Amino acid sequence: MDHRTLGRTGVRVSPLCLGAMMLGAWGNPDHDDSIRIIHRALEAGVNFIDTADVYSAGESEVIVGKALKGRRDEVVLATKVHGVMGDNPNRQGNSRRWIIEECEHSLRRLGTDWIDLYQIHRPSPECDVDDTLAALSDLIRQGKVRYAGSSTFPPSDIVEAQWTAERRARERFVTEQPPYSVLVRGVEAEVLPTCQRYGMGVIPWSPLAGGWLTGRYRKGQDIPVSHRAERVPVRYDLSLPGNQAKLDAADALAVLAEKAGISLIHLALAFVLRHPAVSAAIIGPRTMEQLDSQLGAVDVVLTDDVLDAIDAIVPPGTNLSPPDAGWIPPSLTDASLRRR
Repeated sequence: MDHRTLGRTGVRVSPLCLGAMMLGAWGNPDHDDSIRIIHRALEAGVNFIDTADVYSAGESEVIVGKALKGRRDEVVLATKVHGVMGDNPNRQGNSRRWIIEECEHSLRRLGTDWIDLYQIHRPSPECDVDDTLAALSDLIRQGKVRYAGSSTFPPSDIVEAQWTAERRARERFVTEQPPYSVLVRGVEAEVLPTCQRYGMGVIPWSPLAGGWLTGRYRKGQDIPVSHRAERVPVRYDLSLPGNQAKLDAADALAVLAEKAGISLIHLALAFVLRHPAVSAAIIGPRTMEQLDSQLGAVDVVLTDDVLDAIDAIVPPGTNLSPPDAGWIPPSLTDASLRRR
């Protein structure tokens, strides 16, 4: 695979990043099979792996650590912190207390002395971003982390973090990991341009829209059973108008891909990789077959006619279903914040 620069870090990464969310209890509980998937990706030229502490309660990190034993230097390794990791109310979030503690746990589970990219998994409005950046800065200066990044941050939070880092002499976020696919294009309006403005690498998650763009979702067919649907049913409930719109769009995109002579999977991944802000797209296979169906997308170049046809099906900057944005501010979900 050809490599791309991760933002302005100078680090070269493969255009496909192997996401490990589905390796472990959330998807594939067979550790040996999951390790084979990771090794197959490495053999195909993937040198970028992304996981998170919260994926299967740390099991995903353990699997990745096993797979990279003796091969750690070959890989740009990313993980994340923020999600709930126990009953203790302080085992979550973006506080200095938790980031410093959980980084040690992730290092142990991953079996490594350093994390290349340590990302804040979601915003935390109740936490001062300066405290978060200060903790990350300390970890970087200790050599336990090489770079810091954010995930699913709104543009205003991305800008605030950049300004805070400059004013307070903190290490800054050098990457953003947003949801981005043909069906979830909201980040095209402000998030991606903002990342370009600050020279941040962009590594989109769910470029296949949580399975909607695999070709399995077609009108007139039974909706397939999905591990993701069990965890996040709101993104798959066809009684919701947004999900009906996704089904219509996925069907039209499948027809478009067939006319273009490529698979829907390749069309979806090539679309995300085409955006100039994107450094690498995160793929999250659960099986070897799923991995093999996605690797060839790096060789696909979509013509302007195909891109125009995609825009006609899902207009630029449009999220067909609001929950697919990945994070909704508490100011919208907590009525007490609007009625004091």
